[in-house]
Amino acid sequence: MITVLIATYNGSKTLASVLNAYGEMAAPRDGWKLVIVDNGSTDDAREIITSFMASLPITLLSEPRRGKNAALNTGLRHIEGDLVVFTDDDVLPDKGWLNELESAAAEHSLYSIFGGPIFPHWETPPAEWILSWVPLAPTYAISDNQDEGPIDNHLVYGPNMAVRSSIFQNGYKFNEHIGPNRKNYAQGSETELLLRLGRAGFKAWHCRKAIVRHMIRSHQMEKNWVLKRAIRFGRGQYRLGSEYAECRSTVFGLPKAIYLRTLRSIYHVVKGGLLGDAQKIFTGRWRLNYLIGVGMEARNLLKDKPN
Repeated sequence: MITVLIATYNGSKTLASVLNAYGEMAAPRDGWKLVIVDNGSTDDAREIITSFMASLPITLLSEPRRGKNAALNTGLRHIEGDLVVFTDDDVLPDKGWLNELESAAAEHSLYSIFGGPIFPHWETPPAEWILSWVPLAPTYAISDNQDEGPIDNHLVYGPNMAVRSSIFQNGYKFNEHIGPNRKNYAQGSETELLLRLGRAGFKAWHCRKAIVRHMIRSHQMEKNWVLKRAIRFGRGQYRLGSEYAECRSTVFGLPKAIYLRTLRSIYHVVKGGLLGDAQKIFTGRWRLNYLIGVGMEARNLLKDKPN
């Protein structure tokens, strides 16, 4: 038995396509269930999910506390089987997805975490600047260039992530202070858990044939959306300890090194403007927004730290 766990918030624009894809998927040998946790949707997401309950093994739950990780923790109380597979309400599974993850878990008993490729499913053909300038992994959770075999935990991404159920039975759960929660948040919902598991000795395996496709909608291909994503990524990297978190030298509560890098980013934006170099302007703005996110999270954690 495999449990697939999804949190959704106002996912009506993608849920029908996603659930149709589940209907075409090959069922794993020992069966499966699909747990969907509605995180306070105000659209018709629940109605769409309910319309598929006769054809799919769906358990529909509610978690009114906003936050993806709060919803996932609610779902963890309803898992069955040896493997929990996490994904999103805008991710299309390939037909053999669950079978491949099931086989990987059976064949690699020393590993507790399993990931697979995440390809983009563009709503409209992407402009060249997206493919050339935008960091696709942090922006769209695209992961399509890993070889079959052991993989660093942080390279397993939330839209295609499986974890042995025994880990959650031993008390692990998601940190509800990180991840999607209203409009602005520190990115890294599943990564925080995976890093914790890595420190505890749990290892990850990349299953090259366990493929999903992340639906990327037209509004997510606009420059303003991408630049806002850079802020969230910066917040998450600081929160996860990947950027500046160990810096002891601070000025006005911010890591000292951030000021020089911010000035460099501003310089590149200005230089790009003077040269009419659109790529230099964009990449400078992306890096600047990333640093803004780092600074925001550094300030937030400083503010929350007890005196």
